[in-house]
This record gives sequence, structure tokens and C-alpha cells, in this order.
Amino acid sequence: VALDTVKEVVPRERTVLMGFSQGACLALEFVARNPGLYGGVVAFSGGLIGPDGMIYDRPGSLQGTPVFLGCSDIDAHIPVGRVHDSADTMEALGGTVEKQIYPGMGHTVNRDEIMWTHNLLSQLEPNQKTYGRSGA
Repeated sequence: VALDTVKEVVPRERTVLMGFSQGACLALEFVARNPGLYGGVVAFSGGLIGPDGMIYDRPGSLQGTPVFLGCSDIDAHIPVGRVHDSADTMEALGGTVEKQIYPGMGHTVNRDEIMWTHNLLSQLEPNQKTYGRSGA
């Protein structure tokens, strides 16, 4: 519902869904259930929700949407296998997936992930409108 309202101002292909931990899980789950061309999907320490082997058989495709999944190999909350399975699902749905497993990092976000996200956001076509305050 919120995305339907936002897409009137910001096109879906410029919308990036991103989150950390449970927020990452929700971002991935949303695009798996609503495939289409997005500006990107960024999942810090998260994975798809549900039982192992869940099939996402929805009409549509991610159409090359950039998808980043970053997680630790020792994350106490997100099993590394879930990250691999989530990356496979995003690829099967047509996403262009970048998956990074960081040795010994724990449940956090690192500089490499922030830089990847910065680069993704920098590549989105600039919007013609100005949002927020313009400093008057």
C-alpha cells in the first residue's frame, strides 16, 4: 500500500528497498512476493522468511534489479545457508545478485556494504523534482 502511494511520485525502478536484520528479511520477502523492476534491493544480515525450500511462484520478474545480500558466516540470527538460498531465489526471479559472506563479522553492517549501497544509489537516474527542504 505504501509503495503504491510512493510510486506516484517516485517510479518503482528508482525505489530501493533496504533493511538490516528483520528489515532485510521484509525487504527480500516483499520483492519475492511482488517481483518487478526496482531500483535495487539491499539486505544487510537478512534472508527470506519461511521454511527451507519455499517456492516463490509469482507472475513477474525482477528484470535485472540489483540485489545485494551481505551477512556474516557466524551471524547468530541469520544462518548463512538462508542467505545462499535467498540469493538463489532472487536470481531465479530475475535479479542481478551480489552476495557477500563476511568471515567472523557477527550481526552488523560493515563499510563494504555501505559502499556497495552508496554506489547503487549513485547510479540511479537523478529525479527531476526536489524533495524535502531546499534551504530557503
